[in-house]
Amino acid sequence: MNANPLKPPKGYELVMEHIKKQIESGALPPGTKLSSVVDLAGSYGVGRSTIREALSALKAMGWLDIRQGGGTFVKKELPGETTEDKPFGTLFQKTDSLQEVLEVRKLLESGCASLAAVNRSEEDLRLLGEILEEMSSLLDDEAASEQADVRFHLQIAKATGNSLLVQMMESLSQRMHASMKDLRRLWFYAERASAERLLDEHRSVFEAISAQDGSLAGERMLKHLLKVENVLRKANAAGN
Repeated sequence: MNANPLKPPKGYELVMEHIKKQIESGALPPGTKLSSVVDLAGSYGVGRSTIREALSALKAMGWLDIRQGGGTFVKKELPGETTEDKPFGTLFQKTDSLQEVLEVRKLLESGCASLAAVNRSEEDLRLLGEILEEMSSLLDDEAASEQADVRFHLQIAKATGNSLLVQMMESLSQRMHASMKDLRRLWFYAERASAERLLDEHRSVFEAISAQDGSLAGERMLKHLLKVENVLRKANAAGN
C-alpha cells in the first residue's frame, strides 16, 4: 500500500479519510489486506495509536474487518452495497439529520437491549464488560471513547442472537459514528463529569442485560437515548 506522509499529522481522522477514499476509489479493493500498524504509522508519519484509532473507526463504519492476530482487511461487502442478504446497505446513509438517526435508534436499540437481556450469553456479557472497562479508561480520550461507545451498542445487537438486527445495526453504525461525534462535541465532553454520567448510563443498561431483565434493559436504553435527544433539542434551540 502506497501512502504519502501527512505533514503535519492532524490525528486519526485524516488517516481514516485517506484510507476510506482509497477503498472507495478501488485502490484498495474488497478483501485487500492492509499493511501492518507499524508500516502504516511509518507511511503516514503518525503514531501507532493514531493508526489504531483510524482502523477502529473504519471497522465501526463497516469498511474494514480486523481479525485478531490475522491482520486488517477491506470488507468484501462495503457500506452502501445492497444484496439479498443485506437489504439495509444504504437505508441509514440517506439522512444527514441527527434527529432522524436518534428516532431510529430509540426504536431499534431499546428493542435490541430487551432481546439481548433474554438471549445474551456469558461471552456476550464478557465482551460488553470489557468494552465498559475500556470506556472507563478512556474518559479523557474523546476519539477512542467514541469508538468504544459505538462498539458497545453494536455488541448489544449481537447479544440478541438475531442476525437481522445485527445487520440493521451494522448499517446504522456509520451514521451512529458521525452522530455520536457531533453529540459529544455538543455536550458529553464539555466536562469530565458529563462523560462519567454517560458511562454510568451504559453500565445501567449492562446491569439490566446481565440480570436478564428485558423490560428494564429496554427502559434504560430508551431513557439513555431520550437524554441524548434532549441534548440535541437544546442545542438546536440555542442555535435558532
